[in-house]
Amino acid sequence: MHSIKKLDYKKAGVDINASNSFVESIKKMASTTLRSETISGIGGFGGLFSLHTYSFSNPVLVASTDGVGTKLKIAFLMNTHNTIGIDLVAMCVNDIVSHGAEPLFFLDYFATGKLISEIGINIIEGIVAGCKEAGCSLLGGETAEMPFFYKEKEYDLSGFAVGIVDRDAIIDGSIITVGDRIIGLASNGIHANGFSLVRKLLFEDLKLNVSSIVPELGQTPIGEILLKPTKIYVKSILNLRRDFNISGIAHITGGGLIENISRILPKGCSAEIRKDSWEIPTIFKFIQEKGNIDEKEMFRTFNLGIGMVIVIKNEDAQEIVDRLKGMNQECFIIGEITKRGNGDQSIRFI
Repeated sequence: MHSIKKLDYKKAGVDINASNSFVESIKKMASTTLRSETISGIGGFGGLFSLHTYSFSNPVLVASTDGVGTKLKIAFLMNTHNTIGIDLVAMCVNDIVSHGAEPLFFLDYFATGKLISEIGINIIEGIVAGCKEAGCSLLGGETAEMPFFYKEKEYDLSGFAVGIVDRDAIIDGSIITVGDRIIGLASNGIHANGFSLVRKLLFEDLKLNVSSIVPELGQTPIGEILLKPTKIYVKSILNLRRDFNISGIAHITGGGLIENISRILPKGCSAEIRKDSWEIPTIFKFIQEKGNIDEKEMFRTFNLGIGMVIVIKNEDAQEIVDRLKGMNQECFIIGEITKRGNGDQSIRFI
C-alpha cells in the first residue's frame, strides 16, 4: 500500500479558516437587520429571538421555506450575485404576509463547492437588503462548503422565515364572499418562477445569451431583465391590514394566477379575472410569442405582471387602490368573486 502524504481538511477541499473569516465579514451586515426582539444573531449554535407577545391575545407563528429555483443559473451566467438574495427573502416573506403575519426573522442556507468570499458576500448583501425591506432580522444561517459537489462558482440557496399574527387576524380566504373585488399588485418582472421554460426558450431555442439586446425589450441586456429581483410586498400588506379587512391574499408564484388564486377560494366561489385590466409586461408577451405558448399555460406558469393578489370588500376597493398608489405600489382592480356553479372552474378569464 502506498503511503499517504499528510492530509488535512483544507487539502480535502474545505478551508475552515476561510469559512470563519466569511462569517465574521457578514456579521456586521446582518447586524443592520436586527429587530429589538433579537437576543443573538449570527455566530452561535442557534439564533435567539424573544417573542414580545403582549400585543397579541392569541399569537400564532407562521413559517415558510423556499428557494429561487433555476433563476440561480442567470446569476451564474451574469456573474451578478447581489440581487438573488432579495429573491430568496421575498419568496419566503411574501408567503408569510399572505396570511396577514408580520415576518420576524429569516435564516439562509448557502451551499457551494468552494467558498469564494466575494461571491458569498454579494449574496448576503442581497439577503440583508431583502430582510431590511421586509422588516425582519437576519438571525442566522449555514454556509456549507462541499468540494466537487457543485460546479466552479456555482451554489445553491434556500431560506426559512418565521412571522407572527394574532389568531383572530389570520387571513386564509375563508371569509371571501361573492361580490368581493380582486386587486392585483404589480410584479417586478418574472420574479423567481418559470425559469426552466425561460432558459430553454431564450438560450437553447433562440440562441440568445445574457448580453443579448432584444429590440422588443429595449436596450437593456436580456440577462438584466431576467435578474430583476422579486418584489417584497410586506410593508404594503401590513399597512393595509391595519385599516382594512382583507378577505384573502395570494402570492403569485409557481402555478401563476390560476393555481395560486384557486388556493384561497372557498367552495362555491369563483374568481372572474378581466385580462384587459392591466398591461402585461413586454417580457411575458415576448416569451409567449417566441415560444408559441398557449395562453392558459402562460397564466399557470408566470405571474404576468401581477405578483400579489388581495381580495377585499367592494366598498373598500377604491380607497385601497388609492392607499397602495400612495405607497408607490402599482396596482389594478382585476376582477371580482362570483358564485361557482356545478362544473364551473375556480378561475375564469374574460
